[in-house]
Amino acid sequence: MSIKSDKWIRQMAEQHGMIEPFEPRQVKEANGHKLVSYGTSSYGYDIRCSSEFKLFTNLNSTIVDPKNFDPNSFVEVDADYCIIPPNSFALARTVEYFRIPRNVLTICLGKSTYARCGIIVNVTPFEPEWEGYVTLEFSNTTPLPAKIYANEGCAQVLFFEADDDDVCETSYKDRGGKYQGQHGVTLPKI
Repeated sequence: MSIKSDKWIRQMAEQHGMIEPFEPRQVKEANGHKLVSYGTSSYGYDIRCSSEFKLFTNLNSTIVDPKNFDPNSFVEVDADYCIIPPNSFALARTVEYFRIPRNVLTICLGKSTYARCGIIVNVTPFEPEWEGYVTLEFSNTTPLPAKIYANEGCAQVLFFEADDDDVCETSYKDRGGKYQGQHGVTLPKI
């Protein structure tokens, strides 16, 4: 298994629709405003957060249970940014839609710009043959409110390609994965 470079990422995006919309370069500014960068980097792709957020609220005093998740635990926000209260979190989705090839696994890590502010971006791996918009989790670990910007970079995806003789027997699609083809911010499923 090997990590893939910017050249491979561009080729897979342009020829196979692996990332849509796709930005072939690193974007750091738009209309004279500095941005948290997004697009193709040396060995990865910096994804963007859309303007669709689900902000966690404790108004209903429910228990957070992944097997029986109460959708009323969130307030929906559609805006250019989201303010996360201290020691809380928000869910969002990527601007980009992904189609992961059978011989590829990705790992996603938060960008250092947010990490240096005490904001953790959590994303699980994109498994072979998974496709959809990625649900993102932003945790505010600080005692202060934290701001997340829509349509700007938030995390970096690293792509690992299996050797030709070591492609997985069963992909996410083969297993009928419950998050296959997800659109919008997707809550936990069992």
